Amino acid sequence: MTPSLAPFIAEGRQAASRYGLAAPRRAPQGTAGSQLGRLAGESMEFMDHREYQPGDDLRRLDWAAYARSDKMIIKLYRHEVSPHVDLVVDGSRSMALPGTEKARATAALAAAVLTAADNSGYTRRAYVTGRGCRPIMVDQSPQAWHDWSLDAVESPAESFRSQPPAWRRWGMRVIVSDLLWLGDPLEVLLAAAESASAVYMIQVLAADDVNPPHQGNHRLVDSESDYAEELFLDAAAIARYRGKFQRHCENWQQAARQAGAVFVPLVAEDLCRNWDLSPLVEAGMLTL
Repeated sequence: MTPSLAPFIAEGRQAASRYGLAAPRRAPQGTAGSQLGRLAGESMEFMDHREYQPGDDLRRLDWAAYARSDKMIIKLYRHEVSPHVDLVVDGSRSMALPGTEKARATAALAAAVLTAADNSGYTRRAYVTGRGCRPIMVDQSPQAWHDWSLDAVESPAESFRSQPPAWRRWGMRVIVSDLLWLGDPLEVLLAAAESASAVYMIQVLAADDVNPPHQGNHRLVDSESDYAEELFLDAAAIARYRGKFQRHCENWQQAARQAGAVFVPLVAEDLCRNWDLSPLVEAGMLTL
């Protein structure tokens, strides 16, 4: 593991120490009613009951229990009793943009997700994008991570195509990225949503990503290619950037809705100021 990420991982573990991962309340993503009814084997083995909660799939009501007790009871299956989370971290250079808190926020969020998973008894795996989606943690605590960094030149879309994560069926999927790469958002999101119990897309942006530099001469450097160019940014150029940036983010938000994923935008500097994880609670991912 890159030594500079270690203190950020420790911050994330501390921030999430009192949180757990919320249990998904809906049927796995990408499954139609006929598919859900005929799934068999260990992944859908019946394990337990609990009382009905708003938003539960009515197809899983135990009508025999309802007839006996007049209570609405939901059947729980193995994937719900022994839940799993797969975390994918965008390892591209833009996640460690110099002069910003993006690397700190990214590493801390990754540690926070996995700490919350441990607190809730989830099994978990973590991946970083680069030359494919490479495992960086299997059955280890976050402080045991090693051999990973935020320096890839490949985009996450390229990584998903060349070597996708080994998604656990019916598991929760969490992707942490700034999403500032070209490509069709649905390509990644639909792949992540297939046979998932829930998908969370956490967008980590720098304050400078959201609010570009003031007018004047600037040296812009592409974080992936190191290409640099001297530019004068006037009001019109900044306005064009803001318009394109807003449309780009809206495209991701729309794709998330289409794929049934939850989109959570965060500004790194705001997050690192006080480690307030309430946006993830409000999104339904974390619970106290």
